[in-house]
Amino acid sequence: MSTTGNGKLSGKVAIVTASTEGIGFAIAQRLGIDGAHVVVSSRKQANVDKAVSTLHEKGCSVMGITCHVGKDQDRENLIAKTVEKFGGIDILVSNAAVNPTVGGVLDCPPGIWDKIFEINVKNALQLTQLVVPHMQKRKGGAIIYVSSIAGFHPMPVLGAYSVSKTALLGLNKAVAHQVACDNIRVNCLAPGVIETKFSSALTENPALVDKMLEQIPLGRLGRPDDMAGLVSFLVSDDASYITGESFIAAGGMQSRL
Repeated sequence: MSTTGNGKLSGKVAIVTASTEGIGFAIAQRLGIDGAHVVVSSRKQANVDKAVSTLHEKGCSVMGITCHVGKDQDRENLIAKTVEKFGGIDILVSNAAVNPTVGGVLDCPPGIWDKIFEINVKNALQLTQLVVPHMQKRKGGAIIYVSSIAGFHPMPVLGAYSVSKTALLGLNKAVAHQVACDNIRVNCLAPGVIETKFSSALTENPALVDKMLEQIPLGRLGRPDDMAGLVSFLVSDDASYITGESFIAAGGMQSRL
């Protein structure tokens, strides 16, 4: 039985990019459990099918669409198919990101730098540009950009990635200011070190983990589910007077910009 019809997000339509595993999947699952119609997406059809099957088993109203956010046609198709299926869009969680290199920011090759900023920042903006008109038709909406603790406190091994996540903090402020008159709220989630496939280069290195745990007062790495409840709150009416803010969920790690 579908959970849609119950919960604080009942009837809302949510798109979550890069949502077939890790933080994105945990967010999609929570939004679905809280009543939203959820659209999950990633680049590989097999991963999309697996995520949809799992969420169906949990009673969520869900549709899956393959989408490489770096491709214009894929982004447009994601939006069009969502509107065709569910009639509109109320929520966007922009979670897609890449980090194809490890090292300091001064060591980043120009091509890698361009790719990181293309996916992590430019494509987030382009998705926003596509969904805002549909939110305006609904007289409101909520957008979440997934940044990182590294956007506040750069990690030496993630130099260029850290800068791209800082850029999202600025994008968050700029978009929130522009769309507030349309009752569209925009906020940013900044996860700490979360145990996912994406972060495995960090979390599977015992020496790095020990060093990171020394900086985490709660004494553990984060889990994807640790992010999901906060996002569900921020896109719900419970957060109706919150916009343009960045929320750090990092177990107490230092987080000043």
